[in-house]
Amino acid sequence: MVDLTTLFGPECVAVVGATDREGSVGRAVMQNMLDSFEGRVVPVNPSRDELFDRRCYDSVADVPDADLVVVAVPPDAVIDVLRESGEAGVRDAVVITAGFGEAGNEGAARERELAEVAAEYDMNVVGPNSVGVISTPVGMNATFAPLGAEPGNVSFMSQSGAFVTAVLDWAADREVGFRDIVSLGNKAVLDESDFVEHWGRDEETDVVLGYLEGIEDGRSFIDTARTVTDDTPVVLVKSGRTEAGAHAAASHTGAIAGSEAAYEAGLDQAGVLRVEGVQELFDYAAILAGQPVPDSDGVAIVTNAGGPGVMATDAVGDSGLSLASFAEGTVGALSEALPDNANVYNPIDVIGDAPVDRFAEALDVALADPNVGSAVVIACPTATLSFEALAEAVVDAGEAHGKPLAVSLMGGSSTREAGRTLSGAGVPTYFDPARAVRSLDALREYREIRDAEYTAPREFDVDREHAREVLADAGRRGTTRLGVEAMDLLSAYGIPIPEGEVVDSPADAERVAEGIGGDVVMKIVSPDILHKSDIGGVKVGVPSEEVRDAYEDLITRARRYQPDADLLGVQVQELLDTSNGVETIVGTNRDPQFGPLVLFGLGGVFVEVLEDTTVRVAPVAEPEAREMIEGIRATPLLRGARGRDPVDEGSVVETIQRLSQLVTDFPAILELDVNPLVVTPESATAVDVRLTVDPEKLPGPEPEPDADTTETTETQR
Repeated sequence: MVDLTTLFGPECVAVVGATDREGSVGRAVMQNMLDSFEGRVVPVNPSRDELFDRRCYDSVADVPDADLVVVAVPPDAVIDVLRESGEAGVRDAVVITAGFGEAGNEGAARERELAEVAAEYDMNVVGPNSVGVISTPVGMNATFAPLGAEPGNVSFMSQSGAFVTAVLDWAADREVGFRDIVSLGNKAVLDESDFVEHWGRDEETDVVLGYLEGIEDGRSFIDTARTVTDDTPVVLVKSGRTEAGAHAAASHTGAIAGSEAAYEAGLDQAGVLRVEGVQELFDYAAILAGQPVPDSDGVAIVTNAGGPGVMATDAVGDSGLSLASFAEGTVGALSEALPDNANVYNPIDVIGDAPVDRFAEALDVALADPNVGSAVVIACPTATLSFEALAEAVVDAGEAHGKPLAVSLMGGSSTREAGRTLSGAGVPTYFDPARAVRSLDALREYREIRDAEYTAPREFDVDREHAREVLADAGRRGTTRLGVEAMDLLSAYGIPIPEGEVVDSPADAERVAEGIGGDVVMKIVSPDILHKSDIGGVKVGVPSEEVRDAYEDLITRARRYQPDADLLGVQVQELLDTSNGVETIVGTNRDPQFGPLVLFGLGGVFVEVLEDTTVRVAPVAEPEAREMIEGIRATPLLRGARGRDPVDEGSVVETIQRLSQLVTDFPAILELDVNPLVVTPESATAVDVRLTVDPEKLPGPEPEPDADTTETTETQR
């Protein structure tokens, strides 16, 4: 756990590189600090004796009681400044200077050295290449942004410095406040997980917002955010979704872009609300920070205009919410309160001539209904309606009933004062009714995240030693690709495989086939021939009397196709009855940020074409494995579509978990496909496997313990 208390609450800040030169970063940071900070601001510049009517120090080491340094010096001088700061006992730094990981090999080497110095002195470092840090509780604007921030209960981090300055300008125009703001920069030391963890502990931060182009340690982020989101919503914009966008992100910040599937899965498992753009980011922030979480999904719509009411109704249909069905007493009360031509069912239309009292009574009746969890109020300007008075009535209704509200005031300048009244009470306002509905849907999403019970991944009893030996054998053979010769790897982890054996002679092929009994499947075994069926390297339903000839034919085909291929032999395998089964795929690959991913979907030869798959970050717990099955379009096929018997979903769930454990236990496995995993009403069986391994991480054989170390080894275990 990183302690960032001083970073956001220093008493004395040293600005290294302070200057009064117009247009310089050092001047902008110094001026912002002097204009805002409640504590001491000390300029550090060996070329000056005095700056801004303050004594200027030669070094951080000379500054008494400095507890935060803001560094705005040339790149070559940054390391020395941090080292001096560390020697002086300063534990928090913000490095504004660019020219590090984003600036080629020389900059990357400089950034590694920066991280080493920070580790040596146990320093918290923001950046480098950061716009800076803002903390409104102490009035600190340690940035070179042209505007600061107003106080609020939302904390915000951004990997783009330009995004920070743009948001500050946008927020000032809309009177949006913040608690803390961090420009992450290159994240050489502190990253998004550190700030999410800190703000999760901060009782005054109600919502965490972020703009990210990459996540440094996906597994750490999932574990951190999953804990924080029990009490504090986390909402992120993650850019770089497309291949072109990911490339742009890498060149912009030096981030290594992970796959979009990994981010989708990782952020979902972390309990993060992901949005697509800035508008949604702050729409979500406004309602999550200001409104209670609804107890149910039923929404009431109260409007003085039919068209906008229909728009809101459509938006409810597109969301995870539902249009509330009013109780009989509610309909009766509305009938008494509203004119005859009003609509007393949902959406409630109070008619265009409605004064505030009629609006307020309809809203009060709707919110009292037990089937209503939240409400949208939509108002268009009329001569009979005061927006300001309506705003006060809405605030009163929200406080009286304790249910979340979102308001759509469909006007221009006439809505501003009403908007301020509502915003001051934490009620978000929008011009578009659909945005109001989507913001309420964010509350529903967060409720589901908050209420979800975390289940730890199951640890199965497996034969790790045999699995280790299978992988070690690949290392001895110098191969990085394995096929059906590695089926024992699955068996070692309790994943059922058909009876069979890899043989290297026609006689052995016949022997194995006779032992299995009945027709068999025969497959070429070669790490160099990945798509065996494309060359006729698979024979299905071979009778025992034809096994010898089939063996010779398969070897001949392989030699013709690729004369230099490493042929390990032929697999003779039990022929499964798949007439009542479904071919699925369970696979893994290793993402640079999130580590091993597990994939499930409809399998067979068309898996790449159908792309009906779901992904989770390993290790995968049972509820997550079940969600993977629910997440594919082909789920009805598994559950008995067109009169078929439903398959054994439990066996699929267990296979997903066991494969997850396998790739978590052995980092050498880069990619692994079990395709097909044939699922029947009775079981799930892995029919074929293909994997790629990292030769640098392949395990060697376990050393035999010496007699005099056996006792120690057992104790350590």
